[in-house]
Amino acid sequence: MRTISLIALCLIALISVQAMAATTCCTVTACPVRAAAPDNTLTAQEKAAGWQLLFDGKTFKGWGFTEPKTGGWVVQDGTMHFTAKGGAYAYTEKRFGNFEFKADFKVDKGTNSGIFFRWDKLNDPVQTGFEMQVLDSAGKTKVSKHDCGALYDAKEPSSNPMRPAGEWNTCSIKCLNSWVVITLNGVTVVSVDLNNWDTPGKNPDGTANKYSAALKDWSRVGHIGFQAHGHPVWYKNVKIRDL
Repeated sequence: MRTISLIALCLIALISVQAMAATTCCTVTACPVRAAAPDNTLTAQEKAAGWQLLFDGKTFKGWGFTEPKTGGWVVQDGTMHFTAKGGAYAYTEKRFGNFEFKADFKVDKGTNSGIFFRWDKLNDPVQTGFEMQVLDSAGKTKVSKHDCGALYDAKEPSSNPMRPAGEWNTCSIKCLNSWVVITLNGVTVVSVDLNNWDTPGKNPDGTANKYSAALKDWSRVGHIGFQAHGHPVWYKNVKIRDL
């Protein structure tokens, strides 16, 4: 009797699953697979959700450079590419406060770079801009506050989903008032309340950082920027929406 009851339960579960599948998607033609959007474009759904492109894949419209004459940044095959020439940071002319930012990025062997956000003073990115570390740190088993995905020098990533040099990665940065959430390749690696960074030069875990002011007191509005740090890096599908 017990065996019969177990079989009955299994059949009921199977029927329920099949019914749900039928309701959700009856035929292949009724539920087509949605094709990925071309690089540096927005889908209709993204437009409806308020996303805007920060890079059109062809020009640097809407961008400035801290050293405009070095020529270190070029548009290459639909990407913003830093050629490792000079030390010019790229930055958005617009400033953003509460937002969700997304980008795809690729590094070279040994690349060290960063994505800056809420960057307040253009002549001082390090002390007035938060940084998501971009680093060729794939494969590391023990990650630090200086590895890819970290809130640089403030909070290490919880794991290391970084892909090997030469492969594309996807990141997102969400800022809402004092909260910052960083996602790398679909994994949330940082989720912090900046109000906990209430002491200059010190993290909540007691470790030192290089910042001369408490992070809770930094501007919560600023530019988005890409760091020039002597190594090649590529960005595409750079987009943002206000929260």
